[in-house]
Amino acid sequence: MINDSYRVIGLMSGTSLDGLDIAFCSFEFDGEQWSFQLEASKSVSYEGSLRKRLQQGVELSSLELLGLDREYGVWLGQQVDAFVRENQVQADFVASHGHTVFHQPWKDITYQVGSGQWLANACGLEVVCDFRTKDVSLGGQGAPLVPIGDKYLFPGYDFCLNLGGIANVSFTEKGDRLAYDIGIANMLLNYLAGQLGKTYDRDGQHAAAGTCEKQLFDELNGLSYYAAPYPKSTGYEWFFEEILPLIKKSPSSVADKLNTSVHHIAYQVARAIQKSRKDGKVLVTGGGARNIFLIETLRHYLQDAFEVIVPEGSIIDFKEAIVFAFMGVLKKRHEVNCLRSVTGALKDSSSGVIFTPS
Repeated sequence: MINDSYRVIGLMSGTSLDGLDIAFCSFEFDGEQWSFQLEASKSVSYEGSLRKRLQQGVELSSLELLGLDREYGVWLGQQVDAFVRENQVQADFVASHGHTVFHQPWKDITYQVGSGQWLANACGLEVVCDFRTKDVSLGGQGAPLVPIGDKYLFPGYDFCLNLGGIANVSFTEKGDRLAYDIGIANMLLNYLAGQLGKTYDRDGQHAAAGTCEKQLFDELNGLSYYAAPYPKSTGYEWFFEEILPLIKKSPSSVADKLNTSVHHIAYQVARAIQKSRKDGKVLVTGGGARNIFLIETLRHYLQDAFEVIVPEGSIIDFKEAIVFAFMGVLKKRHEVNCLRSVTGALKDSSSGVIFTPS
């Protein structure tokens, strides 16, 4: 018998390497519509050595990468165990995104570290993870995955925009849910903030103090990825290989590079949204939703036809973890959680692999 009520811990680690988001959620299905409550949540920053290992994952040998997969899986399980004890919650299972090291769907490759078996063993709970591989095996991009949650949990918005390490958007068009990675976002801003000795540019203050440099702005906008049709997705490799060289060769100050980057991100996001329709409500989540200067710049490029809505803080910070918890629910129900209309796969699928603790 399939349940209509679930209590799930969702785990999300994004490409911006801000840390691990943990969301304990309850989900209810009334026969027609899903609803959810975020019962407890926590963000855990990556301490220096772990953050560095995750960041350098693309450069590790195969043996080192396998070691990182196990090590990170154990660490995730330990964080879940501590969270359960701290909040005195009882979860049915854990749904984990893992941390993406490789994402090259054009080569049929996607890989997230955070071993589901080691995670399950460390926390004593069943784990659903590896949500991307099946879709890639079906010819899809394996991303974005969050649109299934946008469709069922946030139906009142015309666009759901996530400003994480990468900016992605989802929307409904002619009855189909569509989504794709627009381009770079916090991955670039956090890299530049690091040159100022900071993990991120709070409120976009340093960016706001700079000036938009036209040459760099034009070079970033000229990257071939932006001209490619969707469905499409990207990740750290693209940032490392195509964006960083442009940033490094620019003689501009860090503040000017930050300002230019904010304008670039906002311009590309606005351009993507305006392609779909002439007006509407845009829900903005992810770390970039807290960047005041970025949101102001986005409103400038979108103009008054679009209402840019920044929700309360817990939804900003934990929306992706909530959605991965929901994806785990759909997997457990053997229902579609990965949409071909989003990824370009041959068919919809119920993706994810289930691990039981030993």
